[in-house]
Amino acid sequence: MFAITGITGRVGGIVARTLLTAKEPVRAVVRDAGKGAPWLERGCELALAEMNDAAALTAAFEAADGVFVLPPPIFDPEPGFPEARATANAVRSALEATHPSKVVCISTIGAQATRPNLLTQLRLIEQALGGLGIPITFLRPGWFMENAAWDVALARNTGVISSFLQPLDKPFPMVATADVGRTVAELLQETWTGRRTFELEGPRRVSPNDIAAAFSRILGRPVRIEAVPRESWEDLFKSQGMKNPAPRVQMLDGFNEGWIDFEGDSVKGKVELETVLKDIVERVA
Repeated sequence: MFAITGITGRVGGIVARTLLTAKEPVRAVVRDAGKGAPWLERGCELALAEMNDAAALTAAFEAADGVFVLPPPIFDPEPGFPEARATANAVRSALEATHPSKVVCISTIGAQATRPNLLTQLRLIEQALGGLGIPITFLRPGWFMENAAWDVALARNTGVISSFLQPLDKPFPMVATADVGRTVAELLQETWTGRRTFELEGPRRVSPNDIAAAFSRILGRPVRIEAVPRESWEDLFKSQGMKNPAPRVQMLDGFNEGWIDFEGDSVKGKVELETVLKDIVERVA
């Protein structure tokens, strides 16, 4: 039995569907029973748990051979990352109590970076879970290609999109959620000992200019990309409602300056950027 958190999202859903196709039993760990109903119909067990509720997670992980941990994304964390610390402590407590045979946890490219930034939240998760004595794999994916979903409306309506990743011709390590979910399912079906790190990116690196060019081909109209001036970021994020934009700014600096990167040799996925963008455009249409 595999206990899958985040199953109602894209990555968790792909993990679960891949396992079900392989005839593996799945327990859907959800916050809302209503959102778990489709998974019950697919033949999954259902467990209700918030990711910061140690007791509920313990019940959800009970008797599971493998557990997939997908920490909830916090894009505007409080100073000191208390939300990530609460999740890390709850998940650690549940895994200590249930001691599954193996765990796969979503982390991030750059989790090894010591300079504070938004991705520090995943570094904290790795630190909390890495010493449990349970076979655990931290999957560190690159920047999600699906982040380009924010650009579809502007690309279609104005032909101009913006980028915080800079310079615009710099190739960045990106990956499709389909590759991430498939890889998680494959890792869960493996056997290993100790702690390991698995770094994943797409078939080739992608520049902001590549994204604009792909949108141009898909939409059949010229699309160009503009760099958002660095000095405007903090005020812009605050105007959008963020209370603590510093970690996000620091993360973007890390990608642009190169200190957020893979620690070792990454594995290449299969899904190309244009495949992802075509799917996004169709869904957003």
